[in-house]
Amino acid sequence: MTLIEIMIAMAILGLMMVLAWSTLKSASDARTTYTAIEERNHEIRLGLARLVADLESAYLSDNEDKTLDNRRTIFVGKEDEVRFSAFGHMTLWSDTNESDQTMIAYFLDDDREDPRVDSLFRKELRRPSNENWERQPGELDVLTRAVEKLEFEYWDWKDKKWRREWDSTKADGVAGRIPTRIRIKLTYKNARGDELTMTTQARPLLEERLGNGS
Repeated sequence: MTLIEIMIAMAILGLMMVLAWSTLKSASDARTTYTAIEERNHEIRLGLARLVADLESAYLSDNEDKTLDNRRTIFVGKEDEVRFSAFGHMTLWSDTNESDQTMIAYFLDDDREDPRVDSLFRKELRRPSNENWERQPGELDVLTRAVEKLEFEYWDWKDKKWRREWDSTKADGVAGRIPTRIRIKLTYKNARGDELTMTTQARPLLEERLGNGS
């Protein structure tokens, strides 16, 4: 074998090693990227599932003073936040002065670790009272980080239309009622920076107000 043949063989071997390394690296990068994408999608789905579960346990009660400004059972929804009474509280300690009744709010706010982005927060009151909502102590949790946009729509079965706002405490067409469906749109970016929107709906189980005979 001549020197030229050896050099040609080494060049071919080197080219094959470069091609093999490039293929393996591409496969590894693709796996890393799509794993991150699926983990991000899973995070979004879990957050929406928790939000839907809470909304489906929403309720209103007739057993309170409706002349008070701050009621214990409400459903107040805006385009980008919602606050409502629910049967969604889990009592973790025995003999505590708590029940399954609670008040929950979902909203976007600056992320605690990176103020440049917004995150989806969940606030829950263990013992809702007639005090102002903002002054009552509660548990604040980050449900989903780095959210671009949060949108709510509320279905009014009487008028057969979607509403952008809902307030069960005001004397208008939705007073004392809970929407029969709530449409939720969550816009986020995946691991590749693509902006996506995931949509779901919640159907509250208790549409009628609870009274003395309930």
